[in-house]
Amino acid sequence: MNIVTDKENFASGVLIRAVFIPKNNERIASGPGLVTKTFGIDRSFNSLEVLNNNSLWISPRESTLAEKDLIQTTRIGISKAKNIKWRWYLKSSRSVSKRLKGDRTPQFQ
Repeated sequence: MNIVTDKENFASGVLIRAVFIPKNNERIASGPGLVTKTFGIDRSFNSLEVLNNNSLWISPRESTLAEKDLIQTTRIGISKAKNIKWRWYLKSSRSVSKRLKGDRTPQFQ
């Protein structure tokens, strides 16, 4: 699922790769395809305005993350700009589809 974060026809989006859902299997939404499947997002959501709709919304919340909580790595499955680190994930998340080499999946807490 991509969320465009700036003006139309300008490369400025965020790909939602995984979502942690409490009290569910941590792998239920551990990749872009599983995110859309889990939340019932299909092509009918294309061009939907995030701020003005009744189907999908993003809620702000206070962040307690520090830089040490994030892993930055290269993107997956692309042919251009594949060495640019435009992919981030939470180090503590068990919902990550592909981790940086050497970064182990955290144990259950």
